[in-house]
Amino acid sequence: MGNLAVIFVGAVLVNNFVLSKFLGICPFLGVSKKLDQAFGMSVAVIFVMVMATSVTHPIYTHLLEPNKLGYLQTVVFILVIAALVQLVEIALKKYIPSLHAALGVYLPLITTNCAVLGVTIQNIDSKFGFVESLVNAIGAGIGFMLAMVLFAGVRQKMENCDVPECFKGIPITLVAASIVAVSFMGFSGMV
Repeated sequence: MGNLAVIFVGAVLVNNFVLSKFLGICPFLGVSKKLDQAFGMSVAVIFVMVMATSVTHPIYTHLLEPNKLGYLQTVVFILVIAALVQLVEIALKKYIPSLHAALGVYLPLITTNCAVLGVTIQNIDSKFGFVESLVNAIGAGIGFMLAMVLFAGVRQKMENCDVPECFKGIPITLVAASIVAVSFMGFSGMV
């Protein structure tokens, strides 16, 4: 049980995919303008990460690796992730159309979100078992949500600040993102 806690805390804080590994930056910068959009996108990413892990781990362990087809893992994993994202998009369009409209183009981009693919590949590379892989995926998803929600709060605060003209827009966003990322360096060595 202690090992699972270490994996979870490590995925959320120490090895945060967005702020430490710099994966998933596109939705991090694109959907973090409003807190509700950041939260909605994060929930969708958590769902896709966990479902992708629960599907890809058995496929790799019981199909690809025993048949010496491990070199196909990236292609297979991307296909699984793409199918799951389509499922999420259909569900959001039907049940939460306002969130579907707010996420816009960023929702299908979960398919190419390297954080989702990164989690599935990390689980295999770290030789995690099935339960450890799920805990890592949940932790990585919550870490993604933490980064998104924190940065959405920072961006909303920045809207009320007097920013020099040369820093308005993307420059101040990147400066703020780097400061948030540096703040997570304090967790390194914790796990």
